[in-house]
Parts: sequence; structure tokens; C-alpha cells
Amino acid sequence: MLSLSHVLPRGARRLGAVAGLAAVSVVGLATAASAHVTVNPKTAEQGGYTKVAFRVPNERDNASTTKLVVHLPAEHPLSSVSVRPVPGWTVKAEKSKLATPIKNHGGEQTEAVMKITWSGGKIDPGTFQEFDVSMGPLPTNIGEMMFKADQTYSNGEVVKWDQPPPAAGAAEPEHPAPVLKLVPKGQQEAVGLTASTKTKPAAAASADDGTARLLGGIGIAVGALGLTVGGYGLTRARSRS
Repeated sequence: MLSLSHVLPRGARRLGAVAGLAAVSVVGLATAASAHVTVNPKTAEQGGYTKVAFRVPNERDNASTTKLVVHLPAEHPLSSVSVRPVPGWTVKAEKSKLATPIKNHGGEQTEAVMKITWSGGKIDPGTFQEFDVSMGPLPTNIGEMMFKADQTYSNGEVVKWDQPPPAAGAAEPEHPAPVLKLVPKGQQEAVGLTASTKTKPAAAASADDGTARLLGGIGIAVGALGLTVGGYGLTRARSRS
């Protein structure tokens, strides 16, 4: 039986190679865009309390994630921080002394949680885990909170997700820190799969739609090119037989 390399002429084989590379590039693009440590939901109301989940995907094929450390912003300490237990993981919330005490319902608070560590569990390759934290009251004088995170793998590698968000129009950094956007009370965007498009700015919705169409178009083009190359090869093989 003839192999495809014998059936197809050099030009067709070259087209097939290009199609394969294009397909790999599309998959790689989608993987890279979704493989960061993130905070979900991505928005919360200023001055309120919220529950967020730090979503941690495993990015390595030959190692598991065995520890996550999340650093809460020291310049905006939170008076109330509690964590939800995760089966198989040990969690430790560490407090630090505050330079300026926080006023709360019970008077003044001189300490606050500044670091949360999850360890003892395992996130295998190709999987992710979410770590829930309840916190508040959130600041009222800023538009976002950045939570630097350290992801440790079973081979000893530590990836620091600590780069600030890019300026408008700039490329995303390699290791962006999880960021929670803070919006005025009553203006929090709907989140999740059931969110209405009315709550999403038109520009953002247009950008998302354009990206989806681009990726879809590339996928269709790659598939069509593959079918064309295959059909051409079969036609050539039959004409020679």
C-alpha cells in the first residue's frame, strides 16, 4: 500500500504541512489564552463583599501543580477573609500587622490576611482546580485589585503570576496576575454563561465576536485545505493506477 508521501506530489505535501501547522497554531493560541491563573468572577462591587474563585489550570505535561500561594494587596487590606475547604488540600491564611489599622464594626483591626497558601493536593496535567475565597468589604476608591500568585509544580518549578495588566492596546504580559475589577454599586456586570449581552460594553462584545469569527474562519479554512489536499492526492493516485 502506498503511503500518502508517495501518492502526493511535493507541492501537495507542502500544502498539507502548512495546513497542519495552521491547525496546531490555532489550538496553541486557544490554549495559551486560557492557561493563566485567573480570578472568577472578574468583577465585584466596590464596598461590598464577594466570593471569588482562583482558577488554576495545570500548564505542564510532565508535572502536576502541588501548591498555590495568593498574595492579597497590602495597600488595600481586607478586614474579612475566609476560605472554603478543598478536598485533598490544606489551606493556611496568614495575617500580618497593619501599618494603619482598619476600622470595622468591632472597633479597629490591627491585623489582616495577606497571604493564602493551598498545598498537599495535586492538579494533574490537562486539568484545573478552583480555590474559593470570601472577602470584603472591598475598597471604594480604586477600580481593580491585583492578586499576585505563585504556582508550584511537582518538579520544583515555581511560576509567578505577578505582572500587572497591560495598558490599553498593549500586548498581554507572559505571566499576568489575577485581577478583580471593582465597579460602583449597582453597576456590576453579569457574569457566567447566562450573562446578558446588554451588560457587556458594545466594543468588548464586538471584539469578542470578531475574535470568535476569526478563529472559526481559520478552522474552516484549515479543514477545507485538508480536504482539498486529500482529494487531490486520491485523484492523482487513481489516474496513475
